[in-house]
Amino acid sequence: MYKVKMIGGAVTKFGKHIDRNMKSLAAEAVEGALKDAGITKEQLQGAWVGNAAQGVLEGQECVRGQVVLRSMGIGGIPVINVENACASSGTALNGAWAMVALGEIDVALVLGMEKMYFEDRSRSMAAFTGAMDVEKLAEITENFKKQAEEVEKAQEAKGEGGKEKSGKRTIFMDVYAIAARRHMDAYGTTQRQLAAIASKNHFHSSMNPLAQYQNKFTVEEVIAAPEVAWPLTRPMCSPIGDGAAAAVICSEDFARKAGAGSGVEVAATVLASGEDPDKRKESALRIASAKAYEKVGIGPEDLSVVEVHDATAMGELTAVEELGLCAVGEGGPFAEAGNTTLGGKVPVNVSGGLESQGHPVGATGIRQVVELYWHLTGQAGERQVEGAKVGLAQNSGGSVGGSEGAVSITILKN
Repeated sequence: MYKVKMIGGAVTKFGKHIDRNMKSLAAEAVEGALKDAGITKEQLQGAWVGNAAQGVLEGQECVRGQVVLRSMGIGGIPVINVENACASSGTALNGAWAMVALGEIDVALVLGMEKMYFEDRSRSMAAFTGAMDVEKLAEITENFKKQAEEVEKAQEAKGEGGKEKSGKRTIFMDVYAIAARRHMDAYGTTQRQLAAIASKNHFHSSMNPLAQYQNKFTVEEVIAAPEVAWPLTRPMCSPIGDGAAAAVICSEDFARKAGAGSGVEVAATVLASGEDPDKRKESALRIASAKAYEKVGIGPEDLSVVEVHDATAMGELTAVEELGLCAVGEGGPFAEAGNTTLGGKVPVNVSGGLESQGHPVGATGIRQVVELYWHLTGQAGERQVEGAKVGLAQNSGGSVGGSEGAVSITILKN
């Protein structure tokens, strides 16, 4: 196996781009990545394109990558379309990395793209319900409804009911809310600790001009915000949006010939999926991260900067524990103490995370990797993690039988 380098990356501003199509967003990211790498589109030998929902949302199936790349004059090379829930572009990177590491090609483009915002919000919601077992969807929905009613009754009994409800909600917010309540029952985690995670991420986003939201929130403001699904409030949850991200990866020899002086090593890329509870001894995330650490010869204590899949603040808390950054059950106090804030023990989601950066599903995995690349090459600006040497990105998506549908771990090393 040959070493694989990342020599370029770019991300569009994430947001509600009603006036732009997928081709426009993809072109901005691809052209930016090629320029950053210092190569031309004619030098590309393959392209892997991650997208989760364009088929559902716009009817474009089968050749999504070919359509957007051909519109910018990229053709003739193999184009591999990858659909794997929220881990689509993280999975695309895995495929491209394997071909370069095997020596089959010298340089590849990895693109993640998604356009999710439409005036008719019901169109977007279909993308999320399709990330579960649709034959069991009615049963799942009814179960979530009953649990939500029980929680509301319990809140009212304690005199804590009647809080403003947020109308913006996907089925996965219920998944995370249930996980949060279980964690609170098991370990004493508090809503305030979840709010501390969200407040931290919104603070980080105030330094990121590409983030969908760049507003700071105090812990108190996060708690007081409209409730999505208790204990989660709106600032604790990621918004949908539109965006694209791209990376150029290559062999060491190609990087040397291209004069890529700021490249970093793609040291590990590992995929996993969940299992049924009766078969599962450890989570898919813990298993995948252990494999990634072993491949690189490091442990969680060696990480300089981490990007995790915080579709909600609870998502980040779980990831931090499962990645071994702290012990299971201590994610809340660990964050509340400032350990994951810029300048802390191990900065997490310095981009602002999904909670602030936004979550155009197919674009998120590569967006996270580009964020790490910027930190490892000293290009992150005001939010730069000083002396960053090793970065990890964790991306998860979908839910089957109560566990993750897909998990992606990527480690970059300077």
